[in-house]
Amino acid sequence: MAAFRWKSFSEDQDRPEKPRWFGVTEMRIPHYSLLSENLLQDIFESMGQFIDGLKFSGGSHSLMSKELIKEVINMAHRHNVYVSTGDWAEHLLHKGPSAFKEYIEDCKQLGFDTIELNVRSLKVPEEAFLRFIRLIKSGGLKVTPNFSVNFNKSDIPVSGDSTVGDYVVPVPQTPEKVEDVDLLIRRAERCLEAGADMIMIDADGVCKYAKSIQADIIAKVIGRLGLEKTMFEASSARTSEWFIRQYGPKVNLFVDQSQVMNLECLRGCNLGKDHKFVLGSSYYMF
Repeated sequence: MAAFRWKSFSEDQDRPEKPRWFGVTEMRIPHYSLLSENLLQDIFESMGQFIDGLKFSGGSHSLMSKELIKEVINMAHRHNVYVSTGDWAEHLLHKGPSAFKEYIEDCKQLGFDTIELNVRSLKVPEEAFLRFIRLIKSGGLKVTPNFSVNFNKSDIPVSGDSTVGDYVVPVPQTPEKVEDVDLLIRRAERCLEAGADMIMIDADGVCKYAKSIQADIIAKVIGRLGLEKTMFEASSARTSEWFIRQYGPKVNLFVDQSQVMNLECLRGCNLGKDHKFVLGSSYYMF
C-alpha cells in the first residue's frame, strides 16, 4: 500500500485483507477489447489487491478455448481473485436438465468458483430455480442469483413544485414490466435459504431516475438482505459514487475494469472536491 499513502482509511472503515466478506469489488473481464494475458496480468499486478472477483460477463468465455479460460482463471487465483461465469447458464435450458448438470461439472473442471444465474433470463418457475441453486452447491461451487430491479416510469414523481389542489394530469402506464420490490426481496431471501452465497442486483435502471426512488428501493433491499449478502452492478462511475456516499466503503459492487482504481479511491476516504486531481473534475456529480 506504500504507493497509495494519499488514502486515509479510518479504523472503522478499513476492509480486511482478501478474501473479504464485505467491501467486495468484482470486476468485469475486459471482453470489449481484445483480451490478452498481458492485459489481465497488468491489471492484476497493478490493482490486484483491490480486486476480489473476476466475471466473464456477456457469455465471453463461450467464445474462448478451454485452455485460455483455464489460463485466465489460474492467473486470477494466483492473485487471490475468485472467478464467476457471469449469466450464461440460461443458454443451456433448451438442451434439457442433463445439460445443466454437465455445465456445472465443466465449470468446476475449468476452475470457476462461482456460477451466476440470471433470474430474469432463465424464466423458470421458482422451485426450478431453487433446484438449480442446490445443484450448483452440491457440485462444490458458489452461486450468485442476479435480479433486476424494474419499475414503471409512471411511478416516478414529476419534478417541480405544484400548488396544493392543482390538477395533475395522470401519467399513462408504460408497457415496461413493473417489478414488485417486496416480491423480489422475498424471492432473493428464498435463494439465500437454498444456499445462494450472494445476491447480485442490477440497479442501473433505478439509479437513472429520482434520488428518492433509488434511495427507497436500495434501502429496502439492503435492509432485508443485509449489506454482506448483496452486490450491486454499477455500470458507471456516478452509480459507484452514489453507493459509496450512501453506504460507505463496505458495500459490494460489480464494476468495469476501468473503474477499479476510482472505486478504490472512493472506498479509501470521502475524497470530496479537494481530491479532484485524483479522479478528474468531471467525475463528480456534486
